[in-house]
Amino acid sequence: MHADPLVIAGKSYGSRLLVGTGKYKDFAQTREAIVASGAEIITVAIRRTNIGQEPGQPSLLEVLPPAQFTILPNTAGCFTAEDAVRTLRLGRELLDGHALCKLEVLGDPQTLFPNMPETLKAAATLVKDGFQVMVYCADDPIQARMLEDIGCVAIMPLASLIGSGMGILNPWNLKLIIEQAKLPVLVDAGVGTASDAAIAMELGCDGVLMNTAIAAAQDPVLMAGAMRKAVEAGREAFRAGRMPKKTYAASPSSPGGGLIGQAGK
Repeated sequence: MHADPLVIAGKSYGSRLLVGTGKYKDFAQTREAIVASGAEIITVAIRRTNIGQEPGQPSLLEVLPPAQFTILPNTAGCFTAEDAVRTLRLGRELLDGHALCKLEVLGDPQTLFPNMPETLKAAATLVKDGFQVMVYCADDPIQARMLEDIGCVAIMPLASLIGSGMGILNPWNLKLIIEQAKLPVLVDAGVGTASDAAIAMELGCDGVLMNTAIAAAQDPVLMAGAMRKAVEAGREAFRAGRMPKKTYAASPSSPGGGLIGQAGK
C-alpha cells in the first residue's frame, strides 16, 4: 500500500501524475513516455483515438492495456453537453461499463477555454447516469463548488490554456478552490515544464494532468521522467511545510555562536 495515495472515487493510486495519450509520433513512443512518467491513470480522447470503435485498425489498448492502466476516456473536441454525454456513453460501452471519465466541454475552438454552463449541464446528466466524473473547468471557486455539489469525483481547474505551456497564471484562485474542496483537485491544462508541475503540487493540488508538456517536448520520454520527479518533489514539499517567507531580513542558516575570533566574548 502506498504511504500517500491519491484517492479518486474510492480507488487508491500511487502516482499523482495523470497523462494524456495524444500528440505522440506513434503508439510505441506513447507507451515509452507513459511508462517513464509512472502514471497509472491515462486519459484517452474517444473522438480522436481508436480504442475499439474502428475495428481492424491499431488500438491504443494494445500497447496500454486496461489491465495495466486505468483508462480515463475524455471528451476532447466536444463543444456541447449533448456531444460530451454521447461520447462518454460510447467510451463506457467500449470499456465494458467503465464509469470513471474526464468531462471537458469547450467553449472556443481557438483557446479551448471551457464552456462552464454546458459543462455543468453535462456533469449533472452524467452523474445521474452513473458516471464517476472528473471535470475540466475554469479556475472559478464558485463553479468548482457547483460541480462538487452535482456529485463529480474530482475537480480539474486549468492552470492556463490547453497546450499553452504558460504554467499557473492564477495561483490565488487555484488556492481558493483547493481550500474549499472536499474532493481531489488536480491541475489540468497549461503545464509546460517540470517546475510548473512542482508549483501546482506545492500549492496543495492532489495531482496534475498533462499531455502536451510531455508529448511536445524535444525528448518526450525524458520529459515524462522529469514530470514524474517534479510531481513527487512538489508533493513532498507540500507535506513537509515550507519555511515562512521573510522579506525584511536575512537569517543565517548556520549557528552564530562560537565563530573564530569570538573566543572569550
